[in-house]
Amino acid sequence: MEVLTLLYMFITSIMIFVWWPSINNPSDMIIWRVGVLVFIVLANFIYHFYPCRAMIMVRTVPLLLCLIQWYPETYEFCKHFAYQDHVFASIDYNLFGCQPSLEMSTWITSTFWHEAFSCGYYSYYYMMIAVIAFYFFFRYEDLERAAFVFLLSFFFFYFIFEFLPVAGPQYYYCALGVDAAQTAEFPEMGNYFVEHTEVLPIDVRGIFSQWVLDAQEIGERPTAAFPSSHVGIATVLMILAIQARNKILFFALLPLYLLLCVATVYLKAHYVIDSISGFAVGIGFFYLTQWIYPKAKVALRLKD
Repeated sequence: MEVLTLLYMFITSIMIFVWWPSINNPSDMIIWRVGVLVFIVLANFIYHFYPCRAMIMVRTVPLLLCLIQWYPETYEFCKHFAYQDHVFASIDYNLFGCQPSLEMSTWITSTFWHEAFSCGYYSYYYMMIAVIAFYFFFRYEDLERAAFVFLLSFFFFYFIFEFLPVAGPQYYYCALGVDAAQTAEFPEMGNYFVEHTEVLPIDVRGIFSQWVLDAQEIGERPTAAFPSSHVGIATVLMILAIQARNKILFFALLPLYLLLCVATVYLKAHYVIDSISGFAVGIGFFYLTQWIYPKAKVALRLKD
């Protein structure tokens, strides 16, 4: 995991220097990377003298939390390319004859389901905690593999987002206007979202939709719509839950997973094609990263 993080920081550092003049606060991004590097060195130094499970968590958890920092940075990279929302909005329209991410809120109007979908969408974060924590406490021998698969899958998604700009319905429809978005005309937006980050308002009806709103106000950017990492990473987590061979874990996560998959469209965060692709890509990334894991251990000469 530390090697993965260092590689990701190295590659994105090069990208920062290439686009330095057009990135917001590039020096802060470099300072953050230096700080993570220092942390990794210090944590390894301490672990050398106190090798124990507690120190493994000290080395692991902060690297996972760094994902919160890496996500909004994808916007700083992808904004250098033309946005492709018109392509994915067109695919949805051609498949369904409408824009499902606009229509779902008119099909499903009850407060119960609105909050249920908001709960599923927000539970994304707790699903991560639940699966990694389960492996730490009950499948410790597989913790490193599970964390490696989880983290590398995330990095693969982030690299896609950094070079394939798709803002998502909540931004694209806001830019077009809801009435215009319901037609069959989907204009190209070019670099519009570099200067415009307005988003369709979230309908707040209860605590879960308020939490979704709070999370989006903190870290949401016009980026990362295709493929849906919410669906993709949640799919990776569900496969890890199956491999954990614990029915309680799997069936506790299953309803949240199903709600999350629907919520990505219902809450206008993604086009339907984003979520379908996220499911397929998530499965692909899981098996790809699981295939890479033993080869990486051999290449780095790491012991089991």
